[in-house]
Amino acid sequence: LILHHAFSARGEALDEEQVIKSATGIRDTVVWRKLYRFQRDGVVGAIDKLNRFGGCIIADSVGLGKTFEALAIIKYHELRNDRVLVLCPKRLRDNWTLYRANDRRNVLAADRFNYDVLNHTDLSRDSGLSGDIDLAHLNWGNYDLVVIDESHNFRNKRTPQKGGETRYDRLMRKIIREGVKTRVLMLTATPVNNRLADLRNQIVFATEGDDAALLEHGISSIDATTRLAQKQFNRWQELPEPERTPERLVEMLGFDYFTLLDLLTIARSRKHIEKYYGLEETGRFPERLKPINIKADVDLAGGFPPIREINLEIRRLKLAAYAPLRYVLPHKQEAYDRKYSTEVKGGAGFFRQVDREESLIHLLRVNVLKRMESSVVSFALTIERQLRDVEATLARIEAQAAEVEEIDIEDIDIEDPAFESLLVGRKVKVLLQDVDLVRWKQDLVEDRNRLANLLAAAREITPERDAKLAALEQVIEDKCRRPINGDNRKVLVFTAFADTARYLYERLAPWAKSQLHMESALVTGTGGNQTTLPKLRRDLASVLTAFAPISKERPADLADEGEIDLLIATDCISEGQNLQDCDWLINYDIHWNPVRI
Repeated sequence: LILHHAFSARGEALDEEQVIKSATGIRDTVVWRKLYRFQRDGVVGAIDKLNRFGGCIIADSVGLGKTFEALAIIKYHELRNDRVLVLCPKRLRDNWTLYRANDRRNVLAADRFNYDVLNHTDLSRDSGLSGDIDLAHLNWGNYDLVVIDESHNFRNKRTPQKGGETRYDRLMRKIIREGVKTRVLMLTATPVNNRLADLRNQIVFATEGDDAALLEHGISSIDATTRLAQKQFNRWQELPEPERTPERLVEMLGFDYFTLLDLLTIARSRKHIEKYYGLEETGRFPERLKPINIKADVDLAGGFPPIREINLEIRRLKLAAYAPLRYVLPHKQEAYDRKYSTEVKGGAGFFRQVDREESLIHLLRVNVLKRMESSVVSFALTIERQLRDVEATLARIEAQAAEVEEIDIEDIDIEDPAFESLLVGRKVKVLLQDVDLVRWKQDLVEDRNRLANLLAAAREITPERDAKLAALEQVIEDKCRRPINGDNRKVLVFTAFADTARYLYERLAPWAKSQLHMESALVTGTGGNQTTLPKLRRDLASVLTAFAPISKERPADLADEGEIDLLIATDCISEGQNLQDCDWLINYDIHWNPVRI
């Protein structure tokens, strides 16, 4: 709302001839000719902002072609002999490398793109290869334009670990501030998560951290402007519901904040495109049907305990194997605080490792429940892993020597193999001699019994008794028998967990092929992509192209690879993909982050 209001309120009255230098030849490129008019206007606006302010955020809604707009901007700079770097999430790397490859699937091959591609995570590396780039010898400061795909991943300016440097800081220092003058183009459909500071932390890439960079444009302090807007936003949230309207929010945020947005952002919604550009060129946007919510049981035979009982058992778990500090003897706790606790607020206080452990235990309990919500198979695998950890911890306790020379945790190197038999724990290691072994063993045995009961109940549920799987099969069959758009039979099934995805593929792929004559594929971020098409390669680009050949503009000579109608995937393809051939999306479980949905 905030971003879209700012853009539409100020309009798009830019002179294309004035902004784009015709001598570059950008209008003769394939990528420029593929753009709709609203996309070309976005490109012109972004180039103008890059030239005037050194940066721009393109925050158009999902599905409006931010990637192609960015490619046109990249080509404009390449035609001016600028060196360009694309920083993207690792799972989107193949998307960007394809457009510069001599590949039949590259619809822009004639434009001969020559930009570099690095992953966001490469900012944390000093050596090794990223694709064909040797990070040890990379001249980070020699890029004229940096394109940050999914820039919301940099919305949090985290505090670096002692003696370290965050990806955010390294991006600012090595790429933007050092070397040649660098313009920064950011792409995101969600620039703001839950704080207006999210946007500020991305804007500072354009201003190189200069808080007064927009002084001559009426913004005396970017930080003060966003802080004031955040305060006003907080006040708006506290208003009575009848007064908490979008119009009131716009009024409260004030002129300066919208000026800031107008200077550095471009954000259009589908409604905006329809209103200001009409439908003659783009055609009508698809109508979104009302979501269907299905609450499936766990067991068709009715033998599995109610979810309420399962939740109660999970909450009773001590998960003692993951909390050794909880059992450190009272007279030894101070030494462990000194070794593992973290200073906060410049030494004004401490964040105790034992408190961090308790937070972890809470997350582990929630994760078990989330896995239960995903699939009974996923749930069983988690319980099985935790049961193995409990058994291993009990075995370490039983194997401890009866008499050990007294040593101090602060006097030893916990990574030294010589002390391995005396220590327990993973990252946080504890001397067994310092632990109340009776109490710890008692809690471990209790955990073992509860986990064993949960695992036994989960293993009773075979695929034939899996009620949720049966409900999914029914939904897919109904969709195929009664398509909502002509004979479109395509279905995309999302799950948050890779093991649930593999389970679904193993059960659904043979069933769909024999009963519905559908070809299937599995895509996860952990590798091991699969498909029932024998001629199709298993790489991500090939699988997605076979699933959405129209959106991906698959060459005609690749049609004999076949076409996928059922795609099962994790959120590794939740961003930056064009899969508009599909008209039916199923969320098999609810992701940790609802924004993913």
